[in-house]
Amino acid sequence: MGFTPARVFGLGGVFLVLLFGAFLLAVCFGEGPLSLGEVLGDPESLDSHIFWTLRVPRAVLAALVGAGLAVSGSTLQGVLRNPLADPFILGVSGGAALGATLALAVGLGTVEVEKVAPGLGGGLERISAPALFAFVGAVAAMLFVLAASRGHGGRAPYAALLTGVVFNAFAAAAITLIKTISNPNQVGAMLFWLAGNLNKEHLGTLVLSALLQAVAIGVMLALSGRLNLLTLGDEDAASLGVHVARTRRLLLLAASASVAGAVVLSGLIGFVGLIVPHLLRLVLGPDQRLLVPLSALGGAVFLLLADLLARLAYPLFGQDLPVGVVTALLGGPLFLALLYRSGRLTVG
Repeated sequence: MGFTPARVFGLGGVFLVLLFGAFLLAVCFGEGPLSLGEVLGDPESLDSHIFWTLRVPRAVLAALVGAGLAVSGSTLQGVLRNPLADPFILGVSGGAALGATLALAVGLGTVEVEKVAPGLGGGLERISAPALFAFVGAVAAMLFVLAASRGHGGRAPYAALLTGVVFNAFAAAAITLIKTISNPNQVGAMLFWLAGNLNKEHLGTLVLSALLQAVAIGVMLALSGRLNLLTLGDEDAASLGVHVARTRRLLLLAASASVAGAVVLSGLIGFVGLIVPHLLRLVLGPDQRLLVPLSALGGAVFLLLADLLARLAYPLFGQDLPVGVVTALLGGPLFLALLYRSGRLTVG
């Protein structure tokens, strides 16, 4: 079945219902039970405080991170014409991880910005230093990879891919060196961040994250039709009127920005951007006009449920599992099952 408005709205409605259901589960269940009667009837109760100040912000963050990782994975698989491309392959994760590791190694917890920009207020008066350093590292890595891929013509996707792989390897070596010379407490904090975690974020941070994801996903959605043509090859796409180099740069920039915005708030959460697009592609086909918006919704659902499982495991382990561990435990076997079922990997 092809791309039709009826199919778009129908599938969009189904995924919105799934997202709403996953969000309700995420805010209603967790380490301990909550009484919805107290939440709705007594704003001063402990249950109400936990619901509104801990669970709702965490669920919003999970939805934003999951959407960003999944939609960027779908886009990068199309741009790079590589079914194994994931949101971290362009070096953005390496730059973010290196930046956060440096901040933790020197003992930075927060950065005060009120004196520099007092008008920001709210949740932006204090910014997590690892998140700030991670964002700077991610942006620097993104710009480096994009600059390295310019001037390669039809080989630009492969140049970006190889540059990202090499940069990630360099960042991993640098992180290993920093961990080797750091004290055990700092190493523990580094490992916790690198494992991928979701925590409570201030409203201002969530608003900025939502705006960034909205812009990045909007660009990818607007260019999804051209992305379909890019998967045919540069020559075919150019013959059909696509400005190949400019379209590719915009898509890479948007996907990388989306990944950077997700990684700085959650650490490294793998498999979301690999599993969700593959699963949807098997069911819906390769049309990026469908895959881009539905990957965003599907990624949000996937990470909300993975984070719920991480929190439900609290009684068993005595602590929350890093959500990155849960996505890896779920994503690895699921990806192998999808690979076995499909018999081959396709992007177009």
